[in-house]
Amino acid sequence: MSRPASSSPPRRSPLRRGALTPTLIVVAVVVVGFIFFANVWTDVLWYQQLGFFEVYLRENLARIVTFLIGFAMMFAAVFFAIRIAYRARPVYAPDAEARDNLNRYQAQLEPVRRVVMIGLPILFGLFAGSAAASQWQKVLLFFNQEPFGQSDPLFNLDISFYLMSLPFLGFITGFLISIAVVAGIAGILTHYLYGSIRLMERGVFTSRAAQIHIAVTGAFFLLLLGVNFWLDRYTTVQSSSGRWAGALYTDVNAVVPTKAILAVAAGLVAILFIVAAVIGRWRLPVIGTAMLIITAILAGGVYPWVIQQFQVRPSENTLEREFIGRNINMTRAAYGLDKIDVSAYNATTTAASGALAKDAQTAANIRLLDPNLISSAFSQLEQYRPYYQFPQSLNVDRYTVDGKVQDTVIAVRELNPDGLSANQQTWVNRHIVYTHGYGVVAAKGNKFTADGKPEFLQSGIPSSGVLGNDTSYQPRIYFGENSPEYSIVGAPEGAPHREQDRPAGREGGGETQYTFTGNGGPNVGNWLNRILYSIKFQSSDLLLSDGVNEKSQILYDRNPRERVEKLAPYLTVDGNAYPAVVDGRVKWIVDGYTTSQYFPYSQPQQLQNATADSQTSSGRTVALPNSSVNYIRNSVKATVDAYDGSVTLYAWDDHDPLLKAWQKVFPTSLKPYSEMSGDLMSHVRYPEDLFKVQRELLGRYHVTDADSFYQNNDAWSVPNDPTVSEAVKQPPFYMSLQMPDQNKPAFQLTSSFIPQTVNGNARNILYGFLAADSDAGNVKGVKADSYGKLRLLQLPTDTQVPGPGQAQNKFNSDPTVSQALNLLRQGASDVLNGNLLTLPVGGGLLYVQPVYLKSTGETSYPTLQRVLVAFGDKIGFAPTLDEALDQLFGGNSGAKAGDAENNGQTPSNPSGTTTPPDNSTDAKADLKAALDDANKAIQDGQAALAKGDFAGYGSQQTKLSEALKKALDAETRLGVTPAPTASPSASPSQSPSPSPSSSPGK
Repeated sequence: MSRPASSSPPRRSPLRRGALTPTLIVVAVVVVGFIFFANVWTDVLWYQQLGFFEVYLRENLARIVTFLIGFAMMFAAVFFAIRIAYRARPVYAPDAEARDNLNRYQAQLEPVRRVVMIGLPILFGLFAGSAAASQWQKVLLFFNQEPFGQSDPLFNLDISFYLMSLPFLGFITGFLISIAVVAGIAGILTHYLYGSIRLMERGVFTSRAAQIHIAVTGAFFLLLLGVNFWLDRYTTVQSSSGRWAGALYTDVNAVVPTKAILAVAAGLVAILFIVAAVIGRWRLPVIGTAMLIITAILAGGVYPWVIQQFQVRPSENTLEREFIGRNINMTRAAYGLDKIDVSAYNATTTAASGALAKDAQTAANIRLLDPNLISSAFSQLEQYRPYYQFPQSLNVDRYTVDGKVQDTVIAVRELNPDGLSANQQTWVNRHIVYTHGYGVVAAKGNKFTADGKPEFLQSGIPSSGVLGNDTSYQPRIYFGENSPEYSIVGAPEGAPHREQDRPAGREGGGETQYTFTGNGGPNVGNWLNRILYSIKFQSSDLLLSDGVNEKSQILYDRNPRERVEKLAPYLTVDGNAYPAVVDGRVKWIVDGYTTSQYFPYSQPQQLQNATADSQTSSGRTVALPNSSVNYIRNSVKATVDAYDGSVTLYAWDDHDPLLKAWQKVFPTSLKPYSEMSGDLMSHVRYPEDLFKVQRELLGRYHVTDADSFYQNNDAWSVPNDPTVSEAVKQPPFYMSLQMPDQNKPAFQLTSSFIPQTVNGNARNILYGFLAADSDAGNVKGVKADSYGKLRLLQLPTDTQVPGPGQAQNKFNSDPTVSQALNLLRQGASDVLNGNLLTLPVGGGLLYVQPVYLKSTGETSYPTLQRVLVAFGDKIGFAPTLDEALDQLFGGNSGAKAGDAENNGQTPSNPSGTTTPPDNSTDAKADLKAALDDANKAIQDGQAALAKGDFAGYGSQQTKLSEALKKALDAETRLGVTPAPTASPSASPSQSPSPSPSSSPGK
């Protein structure tokens, strides 16, 4: 008899169902592994292409080795702690009820016991290995350290011990203590779980094996604690917890001795733990541990507090004098302030006729173009296409023109892919067609055209000017501060060009295409590399596009600063990379710093705060990271080729022990500065961020007497930038300047000082002026002796020399200046105050500020229309700097400014300036009549607007415009009479405050 057919569907095979999960896991592991491989291998290709594979290999090898050692140590400690505790478990437990509870836990753990006993150590090992790998720089510095040849004043040890040995020893000690704690806890928990440790009514039961285990672990922990106490003695010289950095009176006389006592005590208690493990008696180690804790509280905390409160505070000035002196000397050495040249400058406030005769060269080079304001002028005059752009802030450099050094405002015309129209925003256009910018644009810093535009030294498409042309230098910008994320370039010989090269320029000619011919990035011609980079950039177009061929290269990581940071991970990179035409190429010059936070007795600084100013707050300059340092050197000058991205690192400060140590780690990555060409040398500058850190410290550390330093009665501050509305520091300025002790001008980085600002209040008078010599010379491989020389002019405190804020206030409140600027604002234009420069010339301090006029249209740009100058209590205001200086110095300054040839010229811009001076009565009458007409037009226009009479309002606006033109014409015919000094009794209505539009940040 046959069985009836089953109505239920056939079940799926358990084997087939069970194989799905492992398959998915394997596939996921393979995918993740391939993605990881793609990122690693593309990094390898990138470093190899640049010739810095050594850096990648050694850095990652150091990370891997420290990870493995850290992992192995933690894994072994936790694994053997658990294993020893498990193997020492008792066969019988003394308490049946407790045994039953533990048996339940043991029964639940038993199925996964082997996994837990292996997995838990692995988990802790991964955490420990990751923590260890992050300390790879400390490890490498320890094994490659270089002596400083200078000792600390307390322990008389070489400075290298504190910068390169002590951080490593502290890391090792802390790491071993962590291992001891984690392994000890793991062992104790295992002993408890398996009955070797029991909580009973009469106390705690501990088996003999558990006692030995705990004793050995405790002894090891206490030995490490003793070592840590001993090392803490040395860290006192790095302390910043007191009013001054370093070991102070309490540290030297209380903390250091008690740390030594605690170190010995910890060692003795560790011995007691070993004795307890042998004899089985715990009274002595318990008493010893209690005594150690009490000693640590009393000797390590209470005793120093008592010394500080009852001995130091009543006589702080006397007792701390020696240690304040150490702090002053070591801080100045750590920041490069120990060789600063300080001189008294008895500045006069009297603007005498002919006062600038001795400073004629400086006067001729005074910079009028503000690199923060004229970016839009460069864009409107030199951008040519919306897919080009200029940076928000341009750079100041110098070039030799007609045998003379010319301060220059310079920028590169970079690519702006976002400027493409919507229908052009395709992958091919963004990554294959539009790949690079084109050309350098440079203008004279001390001159402008008659209508207020920059006077270009280098401009146009094709690029032409005194810096070269398309045949004498490579104008294409593939690597810059605003380059696309990546581009695909290159093609076989004879293949059609696909890259947009340059549009038709004013000189004529059509659009041109181009093919990159350099070695700028890894090859993506083979399928493996294409797949890997498609994964890296998550782009299927890169994999499938016919624009990628066997000769294609991929360009990425194109920002010069970020490029240097990847190739020199031990450097802190300056926030402002700048371009220069060097040896027929456009090179980005990047400054790199070696830093440390471990220099003894040196005052720490937060880099982000110390370098903050109106440039960083507005985003024009990259802010440095928020890290603390107390030692800094400009050890490396780097160049990044704007065409092929090649990077060269030069060991600039080859005496820096930190740099020497890193050269031992990466022996082939840096070149000596003796290989720098003379052309490159001539464009080296003193770096801005280093200078800003130094000036921040110099506000207090210009005082070298310990008593005066303690009293803090001569502290200075960097003045706030008076041209912006926010309370942020004034940035330093590059300019060609002849300091009083120099026989010729040099390219300098400058800043000024006012009395210390307390709660936002300060007397805005000048106390000091700082200049850093930025001329390295122009001889191949030879650094000028004067380069990097810091010169500080100290002004007498009894001379009331106006500071930048006071000078700006005089400009804003002067009735004649205010009236003229308000007239310009009425004409649908904004008046922008340029950077306020301070120059020690004429025996005093001269302030120079260009004034720009910008209409409200979308395509408008600022044109330089007036120049304000101040010396002492007098100010001058004229269409040119040359005229303004003559006004200021009694009709004859004794020198000619760079814009002297513009005197008497009539600008084409109706909002602009000058016609030949005519101080006739008719001109004065015309000015008064025009001003009256303008005021009447404004009043009538407002009245018409209130009535809703828009036609009448428009008519009055036309009359206002005509009246303003007549007023400006009459004003320039008068030659702009010297502006009188604002009277202290002037009413507020006569001294209007600057409008928000006067800020360059607006």
